[in-house]
Amino acid sequence: QVRKLSLGQRMKCELIAALIHTPKILFLDEPTIGLDVVMQEKLREFVKEYNEKYNATIILTSHYMKDVEQLCKRIIVIDHGKILYDGNLEDIVKKYAKHKLLTVQLSKKVELEKFKALGEVTSFEYPKVTISVVREDSNKVAAKLLEKFPVEDLNVEDISIEEVIRDVFSEKFTID
Repeated sequence: QVRKLSLGQRMKCELIAALIHTPKILFLDEPTIGLDVVMQEKLREFVKEYNEKYNATIILTSHYMKDVEQLCKRIIVIDHGKILYDGNLEDIVKKYAKHKLLTVQLSKKVELEKFKALGEVTSFEYPKVTISVVREDSNKVAAKLLEKFPVEDLNVEDISIEEVIRDVFSEKFTID
């Protein structure tokens, strides 16, 4: 009986039923909900393979950004029926993320105040410091860190797609 299946089992059965006729367009709504992390990854791989093998169009609706990041090249962000963004996933970060995160692993202790001159310190717990800096200044700040601080390791990354989408919805940015 279907009622006795777990949410994850029901999700897998729904996907199987949807694929019986090898559709050219596949609509997936929160496809990994209720699945453990291993099964989520397997399902994403399966969807990618299905897309490649059958050249199918896959329309995914999800609040789970890991699904979006791994399955989508193009995204459409919709809020109350209005399209806020339509384009490549990587472009939304470039367009709307005004900051980058620089995470530094230190080999010696440094006073917090010295990092505050470089950007907004988002976390400081020796030996690790994370600084948010204006996107355009990230290379200069990284060079300063390497030159003037006892850096053991440095990582420069964009803010997460979750943060970008959250900022789009909270209207921090003017949407074109």
